[in-house]
Amino acid sequence: MCGIAGIFHPDRAPVDRERLQRMINVLVHRGPDGEGLWINTTDTGAIGLAHRRLSILDLTEAARQPMHYRSRYVLTFNGEIYNYIELRKELEKKGHRFETESDTEVIPAAYAQYGSRCVEYFDGMFAFALWDREERILFCARDRFGEKPFYYHYEPGRELIFASEMKALFAGGIDRGISHDMLYRYLAFDVVEDPLHPERTFYGAVKSLPAAHSLTLMPGGEMKIKRYWSVNEKGASFSGSEEEAIECFTSLFRNSVARRLRSDVPVGSSLSGGLDSSSVVAAVRASLSAAGKASLQTTFSARFDDPALDEGPYMKMMESHFGLRAFYTCPGSRSLRSELDRIFYHQEEPFGSASILAQWEVMKLARDKEVTVLLDGQGADEILGGYHKYFEAFLRELWINDRSAYLREAEALASRHDFRLRRGLRWWLNIYLPSGLKYMRHVAGRLRKAEWQKVFHPDFLAGITREEPPFRSFQTLNDTLKYDVTSYGLGKLLRFSDRNAMAFSREVRLPFLSHELADFVFTLPPRMKIREGWTKYLLRKAMEEELPRAITWRVDKKGFAPPQKKWLEDPELQRMIADARELLLREKYIRTQGHISDWQLLMAFKLLRCEFPKS
Repeated sequence: MCGIAGIFHPDRAPVDRERLQRMINVLVHRGPDGEGLWINTTDTGAIGLAHRRLSILDLTEAARQPMHYRSRYVLTFNGEIYNYIELRKELEKKGHRFETESDTEVIPAAYAQYGSRCVEYFDGMFAFALWDREERILFCARDRFGEKPFYYHYEPGRELIFASEMKALFAGGIDRGISHDMLYRYLAFDVVEDPLHPERTFYGAVKSLPAAHSLTLMPGGEMKIKRYWSVNEKGASFSGSEEEAIECFTSLFRNSVARRLRSDVPVGSSLSGGLDSSSVVAAVRASLSAAGKASLQTTFSARFDDPALDEGPYMKMMESHFGLRAFYTCPGSRSLRSELDRIFYHQEEPFGSASILAQWEVMKLARDKEVTVLLDGQGADEILGGYHKYFEAFLRELWINDRSAYLREAEALASRHDFRLRRGLRWWLNIYLPSGLKYMRHVAGRLRKAEWQKVFHPDFLAGITREEPPFRSFQTLNDTLKYDVTSYGLGKLLRFSDRNAMAFSREVRLPFLSHELADFVFTLPPRMKIREGWTKYLLRKAMEEELPRAITWRVDKKGFAPPQKKWLEDPELQRMIADARELLLREKYIRTQGHISDWQLLMAFKLLRCEFPKS
């Protein structure tokens, strides 16, 4: 886990070493263990690559970056390739030789063997830039789910500048002017990313390379951006029994955990008390035992003083069941007050709620206890149907295909979750007339436009490219889950997680986001994800012999949900919100607060006032 930055000039203008140094300096939190810069000028362009290192695998100097391979390839890389051992063996059979024990070295070797298709062989989280000195090609890529960030600014024929975080681009002289389109979408729809345009950020001059995409800069400056993976893109369907599905899922999950335990520094786990993180802890125990490495597991958790939100009893249950070395943090309104500016500095863009503080404090605690790597349960809800918002799509699919199953599951969801489906006009249009649903959205957007004209200032609206609300609904559960995994939902949570961890030089690994596991889960029918009112049914069945029953078959879902409403009643936070409201009114973004929440006001204020490094 590291920080990367780079500058490429197709016009052969020299790369300014001091500029590149300023960029990488602001990423020291991502890599406190070492630094490297490399600059080269040829007759087809000038390239500079920089790296800040967080040592995880092969702690020797041999694994430092930018890494040179076969005198032809130069790499700067952020992330982990979990299957590097297996991949290295395959590459050695094809004649490749390695000088380190790091996962980094398999990237240029795989590129030498497979070209741009090398990313298809990686099980990992990654963002990297690789320079081919012979072909004069710069090849960059980001992992399938978007766990690792890659931001860039491109002036065709003149310059590509990229980095792990936007603040490094600002330090390199890129303008940090706010995108009014993105600010409008945030205030109007409460979305922190644009699913219709995943490359957009809240800063007009900065783009994000979308997850599962590669970027190639050819000699002369032509840029090519290409998607290289989509979950279950072949549309395969699983035809085996439930027992076979559980067996396959369990095998893939345990293999994913085992790979993500590979480390030369201490490894622990985040533990919320819910099913997902508890499953990871159980799988870690099984993997260590199978490898003859049974040892005391370390976990980190956030608790709250509100009994309705605190998951302490479940955490204690896990601590007792597995004999964990457990550490706890208890964030509150005082923490939010004191840490908010720092959190926004690292996040760089608005985030959805104060729940981010819980994860922030967990990462701080892991740093204080000197545990560098944490496994986490993120991603299970999105691939296995863990949120209540999925119930409607699930029932819609059953209505279309199996009315008797629909009646059974509707009753079970009502009984177990007090969920009552409202089959209004939108429901029927989605099933029988999707084009009508699209027209309904258009009409609703026109009606909302009149409302928004009362809320937003005309000067602000004049520069906005207004589009339909960035929300979609689908006829099937799998399509709904796929949208959350690939378009809007999971990506923002991964951004929050990466920045929180990296602020304290920690690495978060997510076993549920093995692409092999996800591809398999997306072949399964909806009844293996939601059944008899149980969410994540397959995971519950796979773990029922491993976990306490009270956790395996929990109905409620909390996660790190904080008492945000109570926190925001804090007098100092109320003053911040009042200042935010005054600023947006004074600078003619809004005419009245209207439907905009206090939290949105606060985030907009931080966006407009956050101080980042300047060139």
